[in-house]
Amino acid sequence: MTSVPVESVPFSDLLRQPAETAERLTRARAVRLRRRDAADLVLMSADRAEAEGEVVDLAARLLASLVRRDPDLVRDVLPTVLPWVRFLPLEDANTMADEFVTTAEAAAAIGNTAAVSQLLTEWRHTAEIHADPQLYHALTGQKLGDFAAVPRPDGR
Repeated sequence: MTSVPVESVPFSDLLRQPAETAERLTRARAVRLRRRDAADLVLMSADRAEAEGEVVDLAARLLASLVRRDPDLVRDVLPTVLPWVRFLPLEDANTMADEFVTTAEAAAAIGNTAAVSQLLTEWRHTAEIHADPQLYHALTGQKLGDFAAVPRPDGR
């Protein structure tokens, strides 16, 4: 399956040539507007945004329904979709699967998938720690304790 590309243009193109920039949507899924000093923006037709939102909502509700029917399904399939899950201890992988399903369902209900993205980022970083024995030891090894109070900076 070939995906429709996302074109990338400087934000100034939208300001200088709005019609031409918007016309790019006829051949691209979306147009990424690159900005120098701020986060990039994405220009997409309202119809496409609504359609993609419906697909995300359906996928989240379908996934939640399948998990209620067979709770082990996501746990069994997740490593084939997100290979880094294999670095998580079994208990963490199970927790991640449960959190993923409940978060995806809740995110779809409010129409905002940012929480799902954040959850995946956090668990991916956890997997990276488990994959690197030195990093894992550095983060879980000797407890250093409390180093006492930190003095206030001068002048405050």
